[in-house]
Amino acid sequence: MVTDPIADFLTRIRNAQMAGHRIVEIPASNLKKRMTEILYNQGYILKYKFEDDNKQGVIKIALKYDAASKQPAIQSLERVSRPGLRQYASPAEFRRVKNGLGVAIISTSKGVMTDKEAKAQNVGGEVLCYIY
Repeated sequence: MVTDPIADFLTRIRNAQMAGHRIVEIPASNLKKRMTEILYNQGYILKYKFEDDNKQGVIKIALKYDAASKQPAIQSLERVSRPGLRQYASPAEFRRVKNGLGVAIISTSKGVMTDKEAKAQNVGGEVLCYIY
């Protein structure tokens, strides 16, 4: 049993990129599905597919690499809020990730969204992770 599924999600992606894999499979949940959609919309992954087995389902993510240098598109995945120490922020307290080049994923009362979307809707919430 995994006690922190978000950290497991980020670690699986990080490990697959360090090993040079093209595809990574992750056990699905609604939160992980939404985080995957955000990664895709921000251009950090090539594509994704939600597969339904007879249990909780699987998310298959095709990782994105630079064609010339073979470097992964995601330079860093950093977990912010964790089960032992939750981190909450209001829209005024959101910090810029990598001087505006990165993205923070926030869990708000209106759903999981990026820091820019949360600031536009003027909602705060739990800062799940920083990606750049």
